[in-house]
Amino acid sequence: MKKLILFWIIAVVVTLAAAYYQRVTGPTYPISNEFIFGDKTYNYKFDRSHGGDGDHFVMVEIDDQSVTGVLQWKRYKTNDEWHEVEMKNEDGKLTGYLPHQPPAGKLLYRVILKSENEKRIIPSEPVIIRLKGDVPLFILIPHVIFIFGAMLLSNRTALECFVEKSSLKKYTLWTFGILIIGGMILGPVVQKYAFGEFWTGFPYGTDLTDNKTLIAFIGWMVALIAVFKSQKPKWYILVAAVIMFIIFIIPHSMFGSELDYSTLNGK
Repeated sequence: MKKLILFWIIAVVVTLAAAYYQRVTGPTYPISNEFIFGDKTYNYKFDRSHGGDGDHFVMVEIDDQSVTGVLQWKRYKTNDEWHEVEMKNEDGKLTGYLPHQPPAGKLLYRVILKSENEKRIIPSEPVIIRLKGDVPLFILIPHVIFIFGAMLLSNRTALECFVEKSSLKKYTLWTFGILIIGGMILGPVVQKYAFGEFWTGFPYGTDLTDNKTLIAFIGWMVALIAVFKSQKPKWYILVAAVIMFIIFIIPHSMFGSELDYSTLNGK
């Protein structure tokens, strides 16, 4: 019983640590930093992902009514000139909006602060933000739960390989089943809502999230077959679990869906 509890604790800790690492290293995680303007230090936080039909809200907190701000933006990977939006300075906040884009459209943006004696661009390198369609919570929440559940069960199944009288068939079936629901069923539905396509991985595209899911699915399908057919299924399970772990810590949305603006009418 103690070993059973210990194994579950290890599986949970490893899963949470991997999920945190994946989240904070991904290209959609907000950029934040501090900057000095005048004689004061301020902080900013700029989003790199936006879901829904509306424009994207950009805000910089600065408690000086004499400071003006310009929000500059242009479409990613185009020859567009920079567009400028005058930001409002109200209640200690400079605010402006980035225009809505088609699903998977990306924008570059930055903020230029000006006062009588100073000018500063934040951040020094423009932020890349990807816009997407709104994914209903009744789809998104189960998707996240099942994906994390599959990773948790993958880790737990690997640990089961070190038990003499193990329940490998049970754990492998659960891992494979949860992965199918979260990755191969709900995953494409989320992709459809967000970017207009059910699948943009192999063989139709290079979306890394889809391809990661496919590799994990193949790995655990082989492990499942081995559980019923092989005399030594533990090696197949351990390999599948290691592959799943490596896949899971690769930053989310890396090489994700991206709109080619040259394909749009009027470009």
